[in-house]
Amino acid sequence: MDDRRVVLVTGASSGIGKACADYLSKNKNFRVFGTSRKASIPPVESDGDVEMLKMDVNSDESVEKAVDYILKETGRIDVLVNAAGFGIAGAVEETSVEKAKEQFETNFFGVHRVCRRVLPVMRKQKSGYVVNISSIGGVLGLPFQGFYSASKFALEGLTEALRIEARPFGVHVVLIEPGDTKTSFTDKREKIVADRNSPYKKYFEKTIGIVEKDERNGASPESVAKVLEHIINSSSPKIRYRVGPFAQKLVASLKGKVPDRSVEWILRKYYKVY
Repeated sequence: MDDRRVVLVTGASSGIGKACADYLSKNKNFRVFGTSRKASIPPVESDGDVEMLKMDVNSDESVEKAVDYILKETGRIDVLVNAAGFGIAGAVEETSVEKAKEQFETNFFGVHRVCRRVLPVMRKQKSGYVVNISSIGGVLGLPFQGFYSASKFALEGLTEALRIEARPFGVHVVLIEPGDTKTSFTDKREKIVADRNSPYKKYFEKTIGIVEKDERNGASPESVAKVLEHIINSSSPKIRYRVGPFAQKLVASLKGKVPDRSVEWILRKYYKVY
């Protein structure tokens, strides 16, 4: 009998999702399934000790097939890590509604879609952990990442509500809020480049230049994975865990404790939007 805990990590082909899946898979107490849009069902090959399955979090059918496969193989899901996501960068004014919807479809509705399929399993088990990967950008509205921040703010609210709803069924719901992290997320960010005559152009270029430098010198994604392991081994995890550079965690912690104007001033000065 396989008594390993079953873990499902979305967005496990790169970045924080891959780091989390790889890290947990090295622990003999976990059987880890990762998802990628390029994988297959059943998996043709594994990525190390991670069993990679095809899943597009933007598709009900794709989510259903992947979860059904895991349940057929194992009969349970003990941990769900919602790590699939991407970022767009651009001025709010110059970002189309269509692009904004794409951001929310993956970062917010994708999480909702997977949760809707997995939560009935966890309720039946009377146990489980749902860990949603948010961001410091879900606490602070970041300039020229307005819709990325908005999608993560929405995820924070959803998680707070779901945590209360799921607790009577033995399900723990938790947020991880990484700061700047050194992953391929930086190079994959979709930039909505301002027109050369745009009034935002010089601010956009300065801000995104700072963001990308900080990310390339940021925390390792394994630091997030270690926090994840702590969470799912805790009988009473906190609602949120911040991971990353001390300065970023400090500024996030100031929100609600000092005047909003002070936090805004810090962000404007740091990102050179003045």
